[in-house]
Amino acid sequence: MSHLIGEFDCKLDAKGRLMVPSGLKKQLPAADAEGLVINRGFEKHLVIYSKAEWDKVTAELAQLNQYEEKNRKFIRYFTRGATELSLDASGRVLLPKSLLEYADIGAEVVLSCQFNKIEVWAKDAYDAQLDDEPENFSSLAEEVMGKGRRIDG
Repeated sequence: MSHLIGEFDCKLDAKGRLMVPSGLKKQLPAADAEGLVINRGFEKHLVIYSKAEWDKVTAELAQLNQYEEKNRKFIRYFTRGATELSLDASGRVLLPKSLLEYADIGAEVVLSCQFNKIEVWAKDAYDAQLDDEPENFSSLAEEVMGKGRRIDG
């Protein structure tokens, strides 16, 4: 799968349904047949994976030693609330109420593509996060991506 790109401002309807934007739907050709999976993110947001990507993530989790308590806890917390999503005939998905409550998501959301997944944020929380950008983003880039890494280009 190629990496997903884009940022999409969307609105949920009164039932919690999200219309998948056409620009995003084009990047997810198997979504109609295979569906999607939504889960909690590490911060107060949600994450949508294609079914194939979710299978890769859970295959990694299955490799963890489940005799270690920290691994069991991580698996439990990470997969808590994971739900399969199906697109309806109109191209909408119904987001689970419990996950919407977890992420404090109301009617306005931002879908932010991050490589193999789509982050789902309450619009105000997403905007606040971006307002908190480091003063010197260049230094952060050097710290994270520099330090002996070779980047072709």
